[in-house]
Formats: sequence, structure tokens, C-alpha cells
Amino acid sequence: MSEHWLQVPEWSWNHSKEIHPSYVHHWIQQLKNMQSTPDMILFGAPISRSSISVSGASLYPSEFRRTWKGFATYNLDENVDLTHYKVADAGDVVMHTTDILLSHQRIQDTTKYLAEHYPNSTTCMIGGDHSTTACAVRGIKGAFLKETIGILQLDTHLDVRDPKELGPANGTPIRQLIDGKMVDGENVINIGLHGFFNAKPLIDYANEHNIQMVTLKQARKDGLTNTIKGALEQLSAKVDRIYVTVDMDVLDISVAPGVPASTPGGMTAIEMFDSLLEIGKHRSVKHIDFVCLDPSKDSAVGETVKTGVYAWLQFVTGCILQKNIQMGY
Repeated sequence: MSEHWLQVPEWSWNHSKEIHPSYVHHWIQQLKNMQSTPDMILFGAPISRSSISVSGASLYPSEFRRTWKGFATYNLDENVDLTHYKVADAGDVVMHTTDILLSHQRIQDTTKYLAEHYPNSTTCMIGGDHSTTACAVRGIKGAFLKETIGILQLDTHLDVRDPKELGPANGTPIRQLIDGKMVDGENVINIGLHGFFNAKPLIDYANEHNIQMVTLKQARKDGLTNTIKGALEQLSAKVDRIYVTVDMDVLDISVAPGVPASTPGGMTAIEMFDSLLEIGKHRSVKHIDFVCLDPSKDSAVGETVKTGVYAWLQFVTGCILQKNIQMGY
């Protein structure tokens, strides 16, 4: 583990011998078994000790994999077969039992390792709480020192609380990155803000650093898909690569009870699915994460976990559509 801190995931599925597997748990291969460069590398960052509110988000990478069995590898809506797209599961970053800073450093080192060794593969991190995003972006910056990074954030919260007061918690990642000169505030676009969930001092910080705040109300007025497209085009004109972070608490509490900070008035599941499909289509999106999903708060039917897997598969579908366009299909 001198270069990375990856271990075999707690839960993984046996692979089918079918050439074109019919279900997700038979399609995704472990990275160590891949004979060619994967299109996407998946890895887990199972930490939630750094969450401001009580959170079991560390459980999500395992539940994410368990839920694959319920999803086929064919997207009926888009007429897309996922099996031609190579997704490799690199496993989970080994977390220290008590040392949050050490665990964060391991996430950073692992992301840097994957970005350096697989520069042409999209990376997808499954959190974990939102503190993991700052670690991953620092790792990517370490791998591509001369490149600028833009962030598209789908979130109910700005996540610019002061780490000097809270430590590197899940409410601080965007501020960590801006204060640490990893990203410029003007290259951060947050879509999904709404209601009464960001205190005025946090809004003031965002305005001071030129973070672009797009409320869900405004995005719906302009059309959510159009808003996503516009944000991606705006970022891609200014930065070398785009990192997308999806905080699952952007969803409305009625469809996503399994998040640490659930709120009313958020996105519907369909709005998230449409957004992720559009994000996957964009050429400049090189990295993505899905964070702050707490299976321990989910209902017995696991609707939040299932919604999270569905959203990820929509992103993969978008990536395939983008690849098909590039290849002239």
C-alpha cells in the first residue's frame, strides 16, 4: 500500500461467464482482473466520522454494490446497452478506525494514484460523507498540477462552513478547496440550493468568493436540463477538467429519507436522473462522486440506495452516449 490504500470491497459479486451480462452485478469487474484500460474506475471512501450530523454514510459503498443485483445492464429509455462500457471496481480505501485526518489523506493519495495511473479513465468515488470530496479533488490536483479544476455541485447546502471551527467535516469541503487554492470560487457552480438550509454568513462567503449559486427554484424556471448544460459549458470554457459532486441530500426528503440532512423542497428522483444523464454526456466531466447517503436511515425498501444506484447508472449511460458520439455512432 505504498502508492494507494485500496482493499478488496467488503461486498462484491461473482462474475457471469456471459459475454454480455444481463445484470449490473455480473457486468462490473474488479480492477485487478481487467485486461485493458477501463472506461471508468469505481472506488469507495467509506468514512462518516467526519460528518457534522450523525451519519452512517460509511455503509453506502457496500450497500451500493449489494443493490446492483436489482438493475439490468440495459437502459430502456435511452436504448443503451451498458455492457460495452468497461467499469472497473478498484475496491475501497482503507479507513483508519479513529484518525479522521489519516483517513482523509488516504483518500487523497488513492485518488491521486488512480488519476495518475489511469489518466484516460473517468473516476467515480462512492462516499462516505461530503468531506471526502475535498480529499479527492486535492488528489486529482496532485495528479494534474498544471490543470485547473471546476466543480459542479448538486447540493442543498453550500458546504462552506469554516474548517477552523469544525475541522475537515462534511460541511466544509468547498471552503477547504477554495481557501487551499485548489479551485477558484468562480469555478464552483452549485445547483440545487433551496429554502432555509444555508445561514446568511455562508451566503456571504459564497458571494465574496464568487461561487455561482443556482437555486432549485431558478433551475426549474429555466429548465433543469438546460441549467445543467449551461453550467457545464460555462465551466468547460474556463477549466481543464470538471469534477462533479452529488450530495444525495439535494433530493427531497419524500424520495430520499436515507441521508444525514434530509430536507423538504429538494429535487425529485426524475430531476436527478435527467441531470446525471446530461452530466455524463459532457466531454469535460472527468470525475464524479456520490456522497452523504446513509443506508441506516433508509426505509425497509431502500428507496434512497436504489435511487443512488439509478442515478449512477444514468451517469454511465450519458458517458456511453458521449463516447458513441465521439466514435461517430
